[in-house]
Amino acid sequence: MKRLLIILLVFTSTLKFVSAQEDWSWWNDAHGWETGDPGWRSWLIISPAYLGPNALPVPELKKGIIEGRTEFELTVSSHFLSGDPTQDISGRVYIPFAQNKIAVEMYGVLLEHYAYTEEIRDERFSRDKDGKGYAMGDFCFSTFIQLFKDRAFPNTMFRAILKTASGTNFEGARYADTPAYSFDYSFSKDYGQPETLLFRPHAMLGFYSWQTNDELNLQNDAFLYGAGADFQKNNWRFTPSWSGYSGYKNNGDRPRQLNFELRKEYNKKAISIKYQHGLHDWLYKTVRFSFIWKLNGIE
Repeated sequence: MKRLLIILLVFTSTLKFVSAQEDWSWWNDAHGWETGDPGWRSWLIISPAYLGPNALPVPELKKGIIEGRTEFELTVSSHFLSGDPTQDISGRVYIPFAQNKIAVEMYGVLLEHYAYTEEIRDERFSRDKDGKGYAMGDFCFSTFIQLFKDRAFPNTMFRAILKTASGTNFEGARYADTPAYSFDYSFSKDYGQPETLLFRPHAMLGFYSWQTNDELNLQNDAFLYGAGADFQKNNWRFTPSWSGYSGYKNNGDRPRQLNFELRKEYNKKAISIKYQHGLHDWLYKTVRFSFIWKLNGIE
């Protein structure tokens, strides 16, 4: 009896092993993987050009000032790319305090739906055979410090961001499964008044870094940049901008994009429509609709 149990266990284990080998034979054939080659995780390219639209996004361009009201935001986004249409729901919480000298922000993708083609799957070395499913995104935490405001020197704000590795479906090449951090300075200057027309040019300079799966260079470092302007009249604000970052590996790690946002303010809420147009290494065309609830700032 004991010998029979041992035989059954060995037989079952062998079946599982063979089954596992057969399950991944399509990936092995597609990429020429052979026994002894590095594991599949080493084949993935941890850069924005070879992951989903929310994996390593360009940080939002800030405007040199801490806004004085707490905000809760819910956003629905559609990302358009031939072979990889994606939709998601994301959330954001923004809280200023210390007389608007400091603020914190938490945000992330709550749920993402994707459906990409075999061509995209193989280009990204994905192990998600049918290329369809759902994923949860990374969560990020930001701290803002107001350095100068309403002085002869331009408004100046410092921001530090920490990205967690909470995103799921790494095997599907949707998220990087690696932490990241960045810090930047944003600057702005106001001309005019919202009652007539407020013109606020702004710019951002900073540093962005994330962990990779390259054993020789485990970290990719990038120069972070952006520039834009607010055009505000009464409760309407239109903001065109250009932003991106430039990694040193040049393996799809230099995304650039154009951003256009139209925001309408109400007493205790706001709505925003944003269009993002990828120019390089992040080629999605994204439409975002956001609903924002506003509360008084916390002193």
